[in-house]
Amino acid sequence: MREPRCGLVTILGRPNVGKSTLLNRLVGEKISITSSRAQTTRHRLLGIKTGEQAQIVYVDTPGLHADNKNMMNRQMNRVAAASLLGVDCIVLLITAGGWVEADEHPLRLVSRQEIPVILAINKIDQMKDRRRLLPLIEESGGKMNFASIVPVAARTGVNLDDLEKAILEHLPHQPPLYPADQITDRNERFLAAELVREQIFRGFHQEIPYATAVSIDKFKRVKGLLMIEATIWVEKEGQKPILIGKNGERLKTVGTRARLAMQKIFAAKVHLSLWIKVREAWSENERALRSLGYTEEN
Repeated sequence: MREPRCGLVTILGRPNVGKSTLLNRLVGEKISITSSRAQTTRHRLLGIKTGEQAQIVYVDTPGLHADNKNMMNRQMNRVAAASLLGVDCIVLLITAGGWVEADEHPLRLVSRQEIPVILAINKIDQMKDRRRLLPLIEESGGKMNFASIVPVAARTGVNLDDLEKAILEHLPHQPPLYPADQITDRNERFLAAELVREQIFRGFHQEIPYATAVSIDKFKRVKGLLMIEATIWVEKEGQKPILIGKNGERLKTVGTRARLAMQKIFAAKVHLSLWIKVREAWSENERALRSLGYTEEN
């Protein structure tokens, strides 16, 4: 019997191309939060898929920005770039809408790497005319020498088996890096904070989601009940009433939806308490970013 394959695969691309949706679909579990808004993913995290003959360790990354207009963007770019180090393969993600200017920065970054790069063209389920796909594949082949080009639909799972087969060709024969039942490197406290932040991104518009961060103050199991207390940090005093809403309804909605998501993932009843506090300009303060878990490794 041949030794199983195992390796690390970074998923890279501009913001909002579907990297987290792809990761969740490939692993078969929700481990990375999603929304229709850019910059939902701020951290690097691993999604681990273990089969009979292979273990693929996917690395989800924040979307790459061509500009570094603020410290948060610079931090996310550093995390994404660092995620290319020591991996066996890269999946560069674009959408079936075609190449746009924002795709060029990730393309330049991967073209400098000396490891196989697979191009995944996502959201083919949203194409009105599939005849446009072949010209896009041909155009993409002229951009760089991709190891493979695979059209996929992360939302529905179309062609993900083909993508996985293409990835496996580039992974070394070696024993698994993680236990078979482990699906991520992140702990439950991290996931709880992310699930709160996900509901903020889904429930609010304009600047509010980008001005928020979430920290977990308490995470304790008591007789089968998960007691979780979390603080939502905002940058301005005026953002607090927007998050709270009339009679507290908007904050209550965020809490209810986050709690239900936690119960599904943690397989336990959850009691969730949320507070909102102000930390002026936290996204432009390196010390504040580090205290909230935003480091180059994360």
